[in-house]
Amino acid sequence: MPDEQPDDRPGEQPGEQPGGGPSRRAVLARIAAAAVLGSTVTVAEGVASRQYAFAIPGSGGNADLPLDEEGDVLVVLCLRGGFDGLSAVVPAADPHYLDARPGIGIPAGQLLPADDRFGLHPAMSPLYPWWRSGRVAAVHAVGQIARSRSHFQAMAELERAAPGSALRTGWLERLLGLRPTDDPMCAVRVGAVSGSLAVPDGTLAIRDLASFGLAGIGGGTELQRWTASLAALHAGARPELAGPVDTTLRALRLAARLSAREYVPEHGAGYPAGNLGDALREVAHLVKAGIGLRVACVDYGDWDLHAGSGRPDGGPMADQLRELSEALDAFATDLGPRLDGVTLVTTSEFGRRVAENGSAGTDHGYGNVAFLLGGGVNGGRVHGRWPGLDPGSLVDGDLQVTTDYRLVLAEVLQSRCGLYRWGAVFPGLSGTPLGVVRPRT
Repeated sequence: MPDEQPDDRPGEQPGEQPGGGPSRRAVLARIAAAAVLGSTVTVAEGVASRQYAFAIPGSGGNADLPLDEEGDVLVVLCLRGGFDGLSAVVPAADPHYLDARPGIGIPAGQLLPADDRFGLHPAMSPLYPWWRSGRVAAVHAVGQIARSRSHFQAMAELERAAPGSALRTGWLERLLGLRPTDDPMCAVRVGAVSGSLAVPDGTLAIRDLASFGLAGIGGGTELQRWTASLAALHAGARPELAGPVDTTLRALRLAARLSAREYVPEHGAGYPAGNLGDALREVAHLVKAGIGLRVACVDYGDWDLHAGSGRPDGGPMADQLRELSEALDAFATDLGPRLDGVTLVTTSEFGRRVAENGSAGTDHGYGNVAFLLGGGVNGGRVHGRWPGLDPGSLVDGDLQVTTDYRLVLAEVLQSRCGLYRWGAVFPGLSGTPLGVVRPRT
């Protein structure tokens, strides 16, 4: 077995400010940087941070490969740390599963039936009604083509999504560049533990949407004077300078309007306490506000369970799967009919090894599971080609990857989000779509 690479993690998010906020000179410097590079906002809150990407009007368009004006809101939920897909969607019919996991494996009788081959972890019962109604699906043996056991390297490649190329941009950056927009909040990153969405740098640090403002400047009249001054300062400036400032100022006004009244979830939805519930509640708020949101990114970490992952009836894995399921259930319930225009996809940098280790956990592996939730999902089933867990089918003790994760994303973008062709977003990608979603009508 090859040595596992260090559990390295990226450093702090660009724009995080330890201690007090930056000076007014620093604020103006950041706005100047944003004017050149694009405008984003990072929200730091405990272990989570939120990043709002404000598209520059008229920038980055590609007439040959545009996005339709109409399409689903794409929500990318990244399960950081290396998600254990074999514990979430258990290959109950595979005779090698319990042999490999005698201590942490889940017997078939305790699973929630998914199909004739797989079962869901019992802690996922809050999400199970959505599975049975056809709004939730899974893709097994999914992952990256290039293998890596390093969190940092694998996450960087996951977000770049261009193996074998020299591209330094991320797939979301390339996607957003296909459709120029005047919407000040066309893309949102909520609840990030760390990392690089690969949107332009030049960030402003805030705590949350409700307190979104210019650092070091109060609200009310003082904020109005500053925004008026900044608008006047850039009046008549070149579009590449004036555009981001105008977008940021409009985003300030929009954030103030959205946070003027406390958001109340609908249809009896109850979000679980914690970062994930808070993040998905905010995404639902933005979806329902009708502000032109096209992409939302949410990160949910702490899946790196090398030791003591627990049994089906308790432990860290069960606790996190329950929180994940409760949050997704609340999100879908809260959206109500609007779920028909939303597709959520999960990703992770890699899976876990098939065999449990000596500490009742699992180490960094390869093949994984991706979940999909939405009104256009062909749900209630496990998609993808299952390679099996017999020793001859494993790759260095890991589950094979039989579906490139980019193919799942590409199908969602093309069938649900209005992307005409995926080559500009995922260069070099080939393959036949799996049928995980239905085309929009």
